Amino acid sequence: MDRLSNTVRPYAWGSTTAIPALLGVAPTGEPQAEMWMGAHPGAPSRIARTETGTASASASAEQSLTDVIDVDPARELGTATVEKFGPRLPFLLKLLAAGAPLSLQVHPNLDQAKAGYADEERRSVPIDAPHRTYKDANHKPELICALTPFDGLCGFRRPLEAAEAMEGLGVDSLKPYADLLRAQPEEAALREVLTAILTADPDEMAETVTAAAAAAERIGDAYAPYARIAHHFPGDAGVIAAMLLNYVRLQPGEALFLGAGVPHAYLDGLGVEIMANSDNVLRCGLTPKHIDVPELLRIVRFEATDPGILRPEASPSGEELYETPVDEFRLSRFDLSPGAAPADLTAPTPQILLCTAGAPSAGDLALAPGESVFVPAGERVHVSGAGTLFRATVVA
Repeated sequence: MDRLSNTVRPYAWGSTTAIPALLGVAPTGEPQAEMWMGAHPGAPSRIARTETGTASASASAEQSLTDVIDVDPARELGTATVEKFGPRLPFLLKLLAAGAPLSLQVHPNLDQAKAGYADEERRSVPIDAPHRTYKDANHKPELICALTPFDGLCGFRRPLEAAEAMEGLGVDSLKPYADLLRAQPEEAALREVLTAILTADPDEMAETVTAAAAAAERIGDAYAPYARIAHHFPGDAGVIAAMLLNYVRLQPGEALFLGAGVPHAYLDGLGVEIMANSDNVLRCGLTPKHIDVPELLRIVRFEATDPGILRPEASPSGEELYETPVDEFRLSRFDLSPGAAPADLTAPTPQILLCTAGAPSAGDLALAPGESVFVPAGERVHVSGAGTLFRATVVA
């Protein structure tokens, strides 16, 4: 078992205070958006391990978890994991702290990702090109679990509800969208309106967004999230596209699963996020980055959905599991009580354990909030003490 040293990504939308508050350190004044835990090549966790596999006291002995796994994937991940997912850790675990809205986005399914990646490779689109859509051949389902009240957008709402919301602003240039939402069957209505929003004349759309934002600010209440979004993205068509989606507020312990084709955006709050190890994102607003409208319209699932807030299912062992339909990751939570018998978390799959409250221990390693450990497949591990631990692993 190895204590992880993790990288915090300073994306502009990140909160300046949420992650430092969890870690118990002073804010730097800079945004701290995501702490990555895992073996993603963009910012792999680091461990200090000697040749015998024990922790080293020497900081110079630190090596990336990616390199450690590459040396002996079967030992670190387990044979079943390697056979099912290949010689890499299939998930990435994060602390995510949104201080401003993230981009409105959607992820492809596995077949779409493989086909899209192969197509761009065949056309020799540089992997770092700003117009490149597929960075890899994997899908990117994800789960966000709130540690604080957490606001987001998730999935299309019913077209009539979206029409009523637009009409309630009293902005004339929104009326054609509302009329389309009322006149067409669900799938056609959502497709036509999103297409119209994303392909509208930029200057005309900027005027519409400005008028809508002023009305939302004036009305307040249910329109407050859209006023806030518009504050961060003035003139962006994504402000209007956001009105097509369900607004969700998670309470601590509640979660959202984001599957393929479901448009979504995180708006504000601190949470634990886990996802398949992929960088495939198709954006549809609230961003200066490239928006591939034709490919986006092919990927999006144009159907109204219930956001499906998840609450963990308790087991006799004390593990509270967030059920999802994917195998690349499995997220659960342990609320440990002082004096309780240690819980045996030994598993044939790789694990990352993350402390979010209290001072529990994993084996001989004491953990503080924000600290995490990597447990190789099959290694015995017991957790004890008082606090909250999240357990990330796979279904193999």
